[in-house]
Amino acid sequence: MGAQLRVYKRRIKSVTATKKITKAMEMIAASRIVKAQRQVAASTPYATELTRAVTAVATGSTTKHPLTTEAETPTRAAVLLVTSDRGLAGGYSSNAIKAAERLTERLRGEGKEVDTYIVGRKGVAYYGFRERKVTDSWSGFTDSPTYADAKQVAAPLIAAVQQDTAEGGVDELHIVFTEFVSMLTQTPVQHRLLPLSLTQTSAGAAEESGTKGEIRPLFDFEPSAEDVLDALLPRYVESRIYNALLQAAASKHAATRRAMKSATDNAGDLIKSLSRLANAARQAEITQEISEIVGGASALADATAGSEN
Repeated sequence: MGAQLRVYKRRIKSVTATKKITKAMEMIAASRIVKAQRQVAASTPYATELTRAVTAVATGSTTKHPLTTEAETPTRAAVLLVTSDRGLAGGYSSNAIKAAERLTERLRGEGKEVDTYIVGRKGVAYYGFRERKVTDSWSGFTDSPTYADAKQVAAPLIAAVQQDTAEGGVDELHIVFTEFVSMLTQTPVQHRLLPLSLTQTSAGAAEESGTKGEIRPLFDFEPSAEDVLDALLPRYVESRIYNALLQAAASKHAATRRAMKSATDNAGDLIKSLSRLANAARQAEITQEISEIVGGASALADATAGSEN
């Protein structure tokens, strides 16, 4: 019985240590969420206004730019998948990977070849384990991305869009990431970044600004509209990718906090259960010891009475 009690005590000690770790990770993730939310709020207006500027240039000119013009028969697309470098975040990375796989299947069903770009070690490990081709990948900054990281990711994607498909370029650029909705809700989403859909973008911008139906002004571009687009569109892609990285980081921290809170609660429940079992084992041990003492005393008394007779 004493051996069983020692087993329970060792398990309680082990679970208690695990609970301390998960509680600390929960608190760290909670503190990082606030910073990530502020970064998302700060980057979103810039990305939105830059999108409006690109839309104004594209709709205010007749220039056919490769980054705003739909291909007649698109044959190749690039998909950028944003995952995390670390685990312990529930289904955060797996949900984003599933969304990317659904998008890839849809694009292939439309007869397009798909080049996959991945941010985060979890996505790289998933594709590597299944021996799937990855065009390029980045890692090491998913918890706290910077604009420099976004530029690093955007550079080969912009080059691929500008390159002819016969030489390995792509006709479309899609991004899959986890959008931060609230502390309890993070949703995997996919957007097409390029070619820029002018109709949808214009409608969205009009609804946000409350200028639906307003007559657009005429623009005169110097040195040319094409040069303006060449300068604006890379910034547009970089800002959108940066905003997606920040959204993904906030979502990852929220998922980690939720997972660690669940682990901490489960550890607490397990400690209570083990404590009850340990108490029961201890009570049984005490009862057995008392029974042995009483039995020994009774046997001793009987032996003493027999010797006297």
